[in-house]
Amino acid sequence: MTVWDRPEPPDRPVPLDRGRIVTAAVALADEGGLEAVSLRKVAARLGAGPMRLYGFIATKDELFDLMVDAVHAEIAPEAPAGDWREALEGLAHRTRRAALRHEWLADLLGGRPALGPNRLAVTEATLAALDGLAGIDTVLRAVETVSAYTTGAIRREVAHLRAERTSGLSEREWQRASGPHVTRLLATGRFPALSRAVHDGTDIDAATTFATGLEWVLDGVAARLGERPG
Repeated sequence: MTVWDRPEPPDRPVPLDRGRIVTAAVALADEGGLEAVSLRKVAARLGAGPMRLYGFIATKDELFDLMVDAVHAEIAPEAPAGDWREALEGLAHRTRRAALRHEWLADLLGGRPALGPNRLAVTEATLAALDGLAGIDTVLRAVETVSAYTTGAIRREVAHLRAERTSGLSEREWQRASGPHVTRLLATGRFPALSRAVHDGTDIDAATTFATGLEWVLDGVAARLGERPG
């Protein structure tokens, strides 16, 4: 039985329910990452005894599942998009924005199965956008491809943000600080492609990088959708 199917215990002197528990856990994670979340800390924030939470949530993994599902309420579309491309693009960008508001989400994306109502709503919206445009196997591969790009790009961006906070340097500043070491390696001639990327590549902001990569992925999906089902 999943956490969503299990009934909540009756109310006690300190009002408590899964919604309040999850809201408190999300706030803790937003402040200090997933390592700041424990049933004890959540209970303390709610002014309840830790053992009371076990009546609502059996494990930390269940709590994380509920937190991820709560954030997916920010991702699910409010209304159907105009076409499949607009729908998938909107879902990807909303997922990125949600992850930037809740950086811990990047650590949990693509993890445990999506069983919560909000995550299922996002999955439904994604599949519905492509429904009837190709065979189901093509649709599933397309969804997986877009999801894999979105998750990977978000994780990379969040990792860079965390590194900036740790070092106090932006990615470009860190590269300049590491300049002498990198310059010596590039001067050996062992890394010609990397050398061209370092010297000739354009510094593009994260939002543009994400949008451009997503556009290329969707171009590939469009090409596959041209293979109409027999």
